[in-house]
Amino acid sequence: AGLAADVERGARAQEEGAAAGLEAAAHKMDQSVAIQETLSAEETCLATVQGILATEEGMESRLLSLIESHGKSMLCLYTHRRMAITAEDVCLDRVLLIQEGFAVEEVPPENNLQIPGSDVTVQVTSGGASLLVRLPFGSHTQTFLREVRRRCSPGKKDATAADPEQSAAGEVTGAPRLKTANKMVPSSSVPASGPTQGLSTRPCGLRDTLVKSLLKQKESSYTHLQNFRFFVGTYNVNGQSPRGSLRPWLSQDGEPPDIYCVGFQELDLSKEAFFFNDTPKEEEWFKAVTESLHPGAKYAKVKLVRLVGILLLLYVRTELAMNISEVEAETVGTGIMGRMGNKGGVAIRFQFHNSTVCVVNAHLAAHPEEYERRNQEVRDICARMQFHPLEPGCPLLAIKEHDVVLWLGDLNYRLEEQDMERVKKLIQTQDFQALHQHDQLKIQREAKLVFEGFQEGEISFQPTYKYNPGSDDWDDSAECRVPAWCDRILWSGKTVSLLSYQSHMALKNSDHKPVSAIFDVGVKVVDKKSYCKAFEGIVRSLDKMENASIPSVTLSKREFLFKDVKYLQLQVESFTISNGPVPCQFEFISKPNEDAYCKPWLIAKPSKGFLMPDSEVVIALELCVNKSTATALNSGEEKLEDILVLHLDRGKDYFLSVSGNYLPSCFGCPIQTLCYMKEPIREMLPEAIRELDVVLHQVMPI
Repeated sequence: AGLAADVERGARAQEEGAAAGLEAAAHKMDQSVAIQETLSAEETCLATVQGILATEEGMESRLLSLIESHGKSMLCLYTHRRMAITAEDVCLDRVLLIQEGFAVEEVPPENNLQIPGSDVTVQVTSGGASLLVRLPFGSHTQTFLREVRRRCSPGKKDATAADPEQSAAGEVTGAPRLKTANKMVPSSSVPASGPTQGLSTRPCGLRDTLVKSLLKQKESSYTHLQNFRFFVGTYNVNGQSPRGSLRPWLSQDGEPPDIYCVGFQELDLSKEAFFFNDTPKEEEWFKAVTESLHPGAKYAKVKLVRLVGILLLLYVRTELAMNISEVEAETVGTGIMGRMGNKGGVAIRFQFHNSTVCVVNAHLAAHPEEYERRNQEVRDICARMQFHPLEPGCPLLAIKEHDVVLWLGDLNYRLEEQDMERVKKLIQTQDFQALHQHDQLKIQREAKLVFEGFQEGEISFQPTYKYNPGSDDWDDSAECRVPAWCDRILWSGKTVSLLSYQSHMALKNSDHKPVSAIFDVGVKVVDKKSYCKAFEGIVRSLDKMENASIPSVTLSKREFLFKDVKYLQLQVESFTISNGPVPCQFEFISKPNEDAYCKPWLIAKPSKGFLMPDSEVVIALELCVNKSTATALNSGEEKLEDILVLHLDRGKDYFLSVSGNYLPSCFGCPIQTLCYMKEPIREMLPEAIRELDVVLHQVMPI
């Protein structure tokens, strides 16, 4: 056993070395890097998403890339070799220039069963070309589609489709000059799913956030709890393909569930699945599950998410599908280097009626001595698993920020230092309670070192690991693993009731046995009339509060007349600002296309300030004509007229009228003009002064 452990550790070290160069690309799954390597320096790959293209031969995987080249935008489709990491993994299939006639439209499902969170089917049309592509639901796809649509603009010629040879030869203007790649290995298609229309998004404004918060506080006034039946199942399939029906596991209960949450681990143990995240077994197990769902109801697939060999499927009864919304899926790798996907978790979160649910499928570190590492991996999944809300600008959602959390998977917790023969004897006598006292997960949970706040049902079934594949016999290989309850289902939530928790011995094609749990989950169902009443009440109260919080002041005077203003003689007019019950900040602001809030001969003191409730401030308007302003006033080019704008922060604007008459004087007049005046300046008309200035400037230019 010690030698076998050394060999396994050596193999693990080799895997770490082989994966080191691919860690970043495989973890981020960013295939834009491979596309960018095929482009010239003037061309940029803005975004890439992987989709399934409907062709005459069937469904084929494609990479869709939004590319900008020489000021033009285009949608390029690439065939690819599994996970595209370098330029050699991709090959250009066709190019669609984004011009007039180009359109991307989401296709509704044939049965009009629109499940938010399902994969998105889009039809791309360009001139005479029409493509049908299925894209994975999520914020990445929505961002990609938004960027493509943003570049669609009228007034251009129709987009044209081109094959790779035409694009490489430059026959399509603006098409990227792509490097020639090797011939592609055919990619396996992923299982089909019902398309759905994309959800509209809008930013989270302050008022919207406040309305949502107040609605949440009043939730009990417009919702009632209604029980729905959830089936949760987990199965480590040891890299095997399905053999026979899964109904002994998925449909053993007489009453059909409302929602299925089905998780698998070790779906594919091949290096291709690990390095390229591509496996045909995804489709095999998806098909096996779909065909084995309870025959007493019809189900629609809501979401599928996979990380290497960790797969999670979510189904809902078709008549309840319209109550599912805000579906998102995320993955977290905790394997080699703490990031790779050979271990980790996948999760699907969604809203069902008015309750939020998060389902997590995890595969944690193996070996009895690694229980502390398993604890850390649970903490890492909780910390790093964050869901992007559909509304941009809203905060990310963590696992525990849901009303109900269902956690399933091969958690790999073992029995503490137990002798094989003693364990088998306790199993034979079905003394599971005594055996469970030595379960690592139970010990760690009781010490509050992991899964704090979660619950697990009583274990009344024999350990689910490790068996000889194809039988119910315990492992008799060289490792001779001690039996353990590796496969577990836990939950958190105040409205969850466990109905059954069991293993299923009938399925024998793995060294694990599948486990299932059936729950009654109390879901908050909205009463529309009560909701409308609560919503309208909140809106009215907010309107009232906003109106009451708007600053309002009273001005003692709004029109100001300055009489017989003389050069450098200060005149002052005052008025009082009386504040109401709301604190306010005031300021004189400039009018459109003006730099200052007043003319240069006028100033307000103070020009801005803060008023406490029911307080007052006296504003002095000081008018003084100096040498910089007297010339224009003497000639009549300027007049003592102005409009001041008094602005209240979060309030309205008040307009003040200022006027006056200026007594012209020799101050501010050019000396040559004064020499040619034949009468006192105050007895001359402003037009005569301006005309004299013009004549003198022509005769005696300065």
